[in-house]
Amino acid sequence: MSMQTSRRGRLLATVGALGISALVLAGCASSTGDKGGDSGSASGGTIKAGTTDKITSLDPAGSYDNGSFVVMNQVYPFLMNSKYGTAEVSPDIAESAEFTTPTDYTVKLKSGLKFANGHDLTSSDVKYTFDRMVKINDPNGPAALLGNLASVETPDETTVVFKLKNGNDQIWPLILSSPAGPIIDEEVFAADKVTPDDEIVKGEAFAGQYTIDSFKFNELISYKPNPDYKGSLGAAENKGVQVTYYADASNLKLAIGNGDIDVAFRSLSATDTEDLSKNDKVKIVDGPGGEIRYIVFNIDTMPFGAKAADADPAKSLAVRQAMADLIDRAAVAKDVYKDTYTPLYSFVAEGMPGATTPLKDMYGDGNGGPDVDKATKALADAGVQTPVTLNLQYNGDHYGPSSGDEYAAYKTQLEKGGLFKVNLQQTEWVQYQKDRTADVYPMYQLGWFPDYSDSDNYLSPFFLKENFLANHYDNPAVNDLIVKEQTETDSAKRLDEIGQIQDMVAKDLSTLPLLQGKQVAVVGKDVKGTTLDASFKFRYAPLTK
Repeated sequence: MSMQTSRRGRLLATVGALGISALVLAGCASSTGDKGGDSGSASGGTIKAGTTDKITSLDPAGSYDNGSFVVMNQVYPFLMNSKYGTAEVSPDIAESAEFTTPTDYTVKLKSGLKFANGHDLTSSDVKYTFDRMVKINDPNGPAALLGNLASVETPDETTVVFKLKNGNDQIWPLILSSPAGPIIDEEVFAADKVTPDDEIVKGEAFAGQYTIDSFKFNELISYKPNPDYKGSLGAAENKGVQVTYYADASNLKLAIGNGDIDVAFRSLSATDTEDLSKNDKVKIVDGPGGEIRYIVFNIDTMPFGAKAADADPAKSLAVRQAMADLIDRAAVAKDVYKDTYTPLYSFVAEGMPGATTPLKDMYGDGNGGPDVDKATKALADAGVQTPVTLNLQYNGDHYGPSSGDEYAAYKTQLEKGGLFKVNLQQTEWVQYQKDRTADVYPMYQLGWFPDYSDSDNYLSPFFLKENFLANHYDNPAVNDLIVKEQTETDSAKRLDEIGQIQDMVAKDLSTLPLLQGKQVAVVGKDVKGTTLDASFKFRYAPLTK
């Protein structure tokens, strides 16, 4: 997502150029799905959707995952948002938004805003939203995105001034459209803890395009259009949406293939999608490929980690390096994912401005392939006795049924040469989210859908000291350079800094990037309005049938 309109000035124009480049380069297929010339209508019927993607929490302070954010995009208002078919952000429930000084971002709200429960939506709710998220700082929440926020001021009921620590923040308008940006009702949400889902639904604390009519956690959500939504996206073009949460992808495949549901989005296996492409009852819609898959290393608890009995940073790094030498991404992309994913050799998704491929150059055979001899040398040079036991965690419901095959392949690859003995373990997603930030897993699978279409979103959430991964990675030089690129107004210098960061984190290897994939939805033949674009937000409102 890039920036807003003509009031942006030089700062926002810089990011706008980067965002547009990302949109063009990252597109794997149609960026606007099958919407075409369809304008839809309020009588677009009721849409039935299905997913295996689980919700962690409906409270924006308590979740930072795609399954939860899909819901938030439908029911919460944002100050800034991206319109259908574009990654650029512009005012949503805001009337205007601009930098009034290098460290003051001033937002004017539209007048007469209300939540579905009748409560007024004012600048006080906006301040409460951001102050609360920072205060709670939930380990599974997006508070890490607000690291540059110093304070929020409210001169009057429709004016909000974000006071930033570092001036010329290239990212701030994008963050207001991210998982850190849903505006909440201060009369419903608790000030110092995550509010239970049922209380949010009962309190009708919604002011987006929909409200939630009924809710059963990770089983069923019924949405109804919100007639009082005053944001820039406009009214929903259907009469409502019913979303069923499936326990496994095979049931989701049957439901969409038989016409029991109109839309299936996340997560069908590559084989399922291939089979459905031959079904004349449905059509496949895909969009830009910003999703990445990777392994996270807990710097404290992995083999030879900082809090292990045999702690040794050189040996710990050698283990990570040897794993990077042994992984064969291309084989997994081809054999497991039928080339719907591609090998990823960097921390920034290919196609994003400034993306490089340091992992291809530094590890394996130097051309993207594995190298057992190089891995053997990395461990021997550090004095590591082999085989090293690796307890590697993965999740099979959130990331789709192919995760089991994917991690079985990694196990085989990592055990070549007798250097490692890999124990694979699987945990259900809701528990997984809790465990991974509580130092339960020494190394584990994660995936990432970017919050905004900018290379920084693949860097700051992962490699700042207070990062979303909570994996105890801390490199002050990397931290400082990330802050610098976020506030760099010279686009050429900023891209160079983004490249430097990738080189630095490739040497540290606190994460191991593996694959990059595109967005895929399967919809009924009579469904229109499916929009998969570089904003990476799945919208129900434009769907009609």
